[in-house]
Amino acid sequence: MSSLRLLDPAFSDNFETALRRFFAPVAMETEAPALKMRIDVAEKDNAYEVKADIPGVRKEDINVRIDGNVVQIDAEVRREKETKGNGDKVLRSERYYGTVSRTFSLADDVDDSKAEAKYADGVLTLQLPKKTTAASRKVTVQ
Repeated sequence: MSSLRLLDPAFSDNFETALRRFFAPVAMETEAPALKMRIDVAEKDNAYEVKADIPGVRKEDINVRIDGNVVQIDAEVRREKETKGNGDKVLRSERYYGTVSRTFSLADDVDDSKAEAKYADGVLTLQLPKKTTAASRKVTVQ
């Protein structure tokens, strides 16, 4: 059994909502593409390693929040495309601004004071050390 639980609203739909989405019109090519963030989570003895694909995003536009065992990654995406014709006259300009977010929970709490985040080549890598639990103590009965 996996210790990773995704908090994705797409999987909590009731039948009626799922049926309505099934018969919804198909997105046309001219519409902005849906933003998706793909993640990989690996567990080691004392830490988790998370890799999130977020291409085309500046590292200043990425926010990572840790609350116990829940991790949230938010990113602001800006995509611009401009097509020019003869004489450098703009014939078409497409701009897209939006946010993408993923939230998931881990089996153990994360020591957020020791967490590290690095972003390179469109991949965000998180090193999330597990929080050490206090050792149990035997109490003598008087």
